[in-house]
Amino acid sequence: MRILVFAHNHPDLHPGGTETVALDLARAYRKAGHQSLFVGATNHLHREPHPGTSFQAISDSGDELLMWAGHFDRFNMSQIDLQAFVPDMRTLLESFRPDVVHIHHLLLFGVELPVLIRRVLPDVRIVMTLHDYYAICANDGVLMKSPDEACAALGSGGLCKCLPEAKPNDMRLRERFIKTHLEAVDEFVSPSAFLRDVYVRWGLAPEKIRIIRNGRPDAAPAKSRSADDTPKTVFGYFGNLTPWKGVEVLLQAAKLLVEKDMEFELRVHGGAPFQNQEFVKRIEKLFEETAPRVQRLGAYKPDDVAGLMEPVDWVVVPSLWWENAPLVIAEAQQHGRPVITSGVGGMAEAVRDGVDGLHVRKNDPVGLAIAMATAAGDAAQYRKLAANIRKPPSVSAVAEQYLRLFADRQTAAREPAA
Repeated sequence: MRILVFAHNHPDLHPGGTETVALDLARAYRKAGHQSLFVGATNHLHREPHPGTSFQAISDSGDELLMWAGHFDRFNMSQIDLQAFVPDMRTLLESFRPDVVHIHHLLLFGVELPVLIRRVLPDVRIVMTLHDYYAICANDGVLMKSPDEACAALGSGGLCKCLPEAKPNDMRLRERFIKTHLEAVDEFVSPSAFLRDVYVRWGLAPEKIRIIRNGRPDAAPAKSRSADDTPKTVFGYFGNLTPWKGVEVLLQAAKLLVEKDMEFELRVHGGAPFQNQEFVKRIEKLFEETAPRVQRLGAYKPDDVAGLMEPVDWVVVPSLWWENAPLVIAEAQQHGRPVITSGVGGMAEAVRDGVDGLHVRKNDPVGLAIAMATAAGDAAQYRKLAANIRKPPSVSAVAEQYLRLFADRQTAAREPAA
């Protein structure tokens, strides 16, 4: 098969979970003997446009490209500059002529992409993996008014409390605009049952959404320390430092533990790109107040994870929103580390409370501090949870699931109607 893979960035430019999963799968398709081309969208935050073409190289590899798509309406998820975008995308589709198009995100490309693909290649199979809630939520897909208030307008086309300038009609038109374009997609995939259920509530047909879990590339597990002879427990945070990822709550919990003079270490891995300056100032103050027990270690690359995981006993994922299938949880489980996580969304689905990790209330620094203190003082619990960890599937195994899906649908498309 010839498989064209779209994502809203490239891990070399923005090491997010969706981009990483998309590129891993594109490479797995090639290893399985298929032709795959990965195309990541980019804009002026990472690249400037090149005169005469939307496409740029990302490496010496001929099977990974960037497409500059800097004119984008975020509210409607719409590609503004269709006059430039359409001819270049048509050229790409007609040149590569894929059997299957696997879309991982429509940011920057625009929700018009599936319809354009269908018009250029009427018989191509279009599969879209749903990684988050951007299609539903105009407020960066978080589906939250506040950490304690979920979106009240889910599926109703009602007033958006987060964007007061958006009138009810704006929201209804946005919903209809996006749903109409998504009708060109043959089948959707969700990495979690929770996210699938949210999209069904929004109005996607349940029979069109299949669940396929995300996988991880094969890697030797990071060496674990003995919980019996460890002088202090080491917690690890991995990911961008953003308000919705809950890093502020984690630092507040760490401050409480410092004030109690508890022996522990918290290693925080990740940068804070494009964040509100007030938020940045707040977390910088918390880092100062919790040093040296809390170490801010900065951004990292996916290849660094195994080494960074080695000194860590527990991984903490304190997100405030309904995460779908956080990459960091899969990475922790791949390396045999129990996870302390907010018991909501796909996080509660990925980590079994009291079995292979611990759930805490979201946005609760006191509750998180108690959980961390309890975890640090119970070596027997650590051994039990670590022994029960389910390893995530390999990327190659997940790619095989997708390839069977692609092949099944191609066969169904070729069979004459009864």
